[in-house]
Amino acid sequence: MIQVGIIGGAGYTAGELIRLLINHPETEINFVYSTSNAGNKISKVHQDLIGSLDLEFTDTINPDVDVLFLCLGHGNSVKFLSANTFSNQTKIIDLGNDFRLEADKTFEGKTFVYGLPELNKDAIVKAKYIANPGCFATAIQLGLLPLADQGLLQQDVHVNAVTGATGAGTSLSATTHYTWRDNNFSYYKPFTHQHLGEINQSVKQLQNNFKSEIIFMPNRGNFSRGIFATIYTDFEGTVEDAENIYKLYYQDAKFTFVSDEFLHMKQVVNTNKCLVHLHKHNGKLLITSTIDNLLKGASGQAVQNMNLMFDFEETTGLGLKATYF
Repeated sequence: MIQVGIIGGAGYTAGELIRLLINHPETEINFVYSTSNAGNKISKVHQDLIGSLDLEFTDTINPDVDVLFLCLGHGNSVKFLSANTFSNQTKIIDLGNDFRLEADKTFEGKTFVYGLPELNKDAIVKAKYIANPGCFATAIQLGLLPLADQGLLQQDVHVNAVTGATGAGTSLSATTHYTWRDNNFSYYKPFTHQHLGEINQSVKQLQNNFKSEIIFMPNRGNFSRGIFATIYTDFEGTVEDAENIYKLYYQDAKFTFVSDEFLHMKQVVNTNKCLVHLHKHNGKLLITSTIDNLLKGASGQAVQNMNLMFDFEETTGLGLKATYF
C-alpha cells in the first residue's frame, strides 16, 4: 500500500480524488490537508463519504508520503511547494496549471511531465513529478492528437465546448449561483481560455509545423458535470480515413475510445473515459469529444497517472460506471 497525501482537500477535485483512493486497492490516505477545515471530519465537507471514511482534515503534513496530490487553486502549487519540503522519494501530481507549460515545467530542481497518458505515457511511467492536464484541454487534445500525429492540421481549428457547473470550483461567484445557472447558458473567456496554451503545446509536440489557430469558444452549461466538445477543421480524406487514423492512434489507450455512433455526455459522466466520434461534411471533419470534467478531466486522470508512475495496472481503481440514467 502506498501512502497518499492530499493538499487542498475541500474542493470538488479533492472530493473525487478521495472517493477514488479509498476504493483503490493499492493506496492508503495518510492525510488530507486543509487549513480552513482542520479538525473537521472529511465527510462533513464531502458528504457522499459518510460511512466510508472516518478521517479528519489536518493542517500538518507528512513529508514522507509516497505520493502527493496538489488540489490547489491555479497559481498556488508554486507557493505551497516553496513553503513546504517533501522527501526525495515523494512523487508529486499537481492538478493545477502551475507546471503544464514548457516554460514552467521546472521548479526548484523538479521537472514536471505533462500528464496526458495518450500523449506522454512512456515519460509518465518514468516521471517523479506530473502536471495533470486541464479539463477542457483534455477533451480538446484527445479530439485533435490523432490528426496532429499525422501532420494533418493544416487549417484553423474551431472548437465549441460546454462544461458543467463543477468546472467553476466550489467558490461562489455571480455565475455559480443556482438562480443564475439554472435554465441558463453562456460563453466566457472567448478566444482566450487559459487551456489554449497547453493544447497548442501538445499539438506542436506531434506536429511541429502547426501554424494555424485553434479558435476556442468555452461555454457554461446548466448541468453539474461533464464536458461536451465539438471541433471542426478541413480534412481531405473520407470519414473512413479519419476513423482509421483515430482508431490506430488510440488502439492501446485504456480510456479513450472512438465510437461509430453519435455521442451524448451521459455516456461518460462518472467515468474516466473519453469518447470520440467523427463526422464528415463538405470538406470539414467534425470531431466530437466528451469527458467527465472531474474525472478524466481532473482526479481520474491523476489516479491514472499515479498508476503508471507506480507500475500498477493503468485502470486500477478506475472501473467506474457511467451515470447513464
